[in-house]
Amino acid sequence: MAAIKCIGILTSGGDAPGMNAAIRAVTRTAIYNGYTVKGVMRGYKGLVANEIVDFGSQSVSNIIQQGGTILKTARSEEFKTPEGRRTAYDNMQAHGIDALVVIGGDGSITGACIFADEYNIPIVGLPGTIDNDLGGTDATIGYDTALNTIVEAVDKLRDTATSHERLFFVEVMGHTAGYLALNGAIASGAEAAIIPEMETEVDQLGALIDQGFRKSKNSAIVLVAENPASGGAMGLAERVKKEFPQFDARVTILGHIQRGGSPTAIDRIIASRMGEAAIEALMEGQRNVMIGIQNGQIVYVPFPKAVSHTKTIDRASIDLVRILSI
Repeated sequence: MAAIKCIGILTSGGDAPGMNAAIRAVTRTAIYNGYTVKGVMRGYKGLVANEIVDFGSQSVSNIIQQGGTILKTARSEEFKTPEGRRTAYDNMQAHGIDALVVIGGDGSITGACIFADEYNIPIVGLPGTIDNDLGGTDATIGYDTALNTIVEAVDKLRDTATSHERLFFVEVMGHTAGYLALNGAIASGAEAAIIPEMETEVDQLGALIDQGFRKSKNSAIVLVAENPASGGAMGLAERVKKEFPQFDARVTILGHIQRGGSPTAIDRIIASRMGEAAIEALMEGQRNVMIGIQNGQIVYVPFPKAVSHTKTIDRASIDLVRILSI
């Protein structure tokens, strides 16, 4: 295979705090090692539409503290088609791009896997998603910042929940993964977390009521992972209204505020380390791998493992929420 001279970077799917720190690290590490860099605007959509620009060290100045992504992001139906991917490849060739670094979540890494297989392109992925649902890594870029945003919101809701003696269902993101809900509940002192991973085992709402969670408390906050199967927080509040009318249940859906904001120090550091590691992986001849972190160490995760959805929830954390809520 020909030597890599030019590396393209794109961000895809939902934005996550720390993506800019990752873009900065990839760009500057590549330049430090003698590569030229191209920024692809609007993810795979921009790759198909030929929105490709030159990137220098100055292109990433003063962005480490910014949320969102300076490269923008968009969904692309065209890239899901063979014709769209052919156009994307042709545009890469025209710009002299020999390898790609893709920063995004499950769908973005899946797209990278297909693209790399079809055209034999060296691609390295970075896990940029607040959901923390990618396999082979303890943390994803943006997860810590989103967790802190949730804690801040729940702390404020606690004041009104206590004042009015209400049960609050707080819906958080996670794309059917319970990491934000579960760890957000621990960090905010919430009474419970209702997560998709437990749905097939127990009626979580019924168990919550059975435990008499309000016997010793006048108010309660329950974090709920967004989940089409349960109807999320709205669906649970409707159930309470019908089955447990003695409780005054209210709903707060945090929504997209969880995606925004200046990244925490942890996310900036993870993104910087992963960005550097992406270039080192390409220099080592790695391809079709996502950069992960396990026990503080950088690891290379094959794309199929990253998107395999075999990451398990920590049972001890589930028990911890229950124990601390009495």
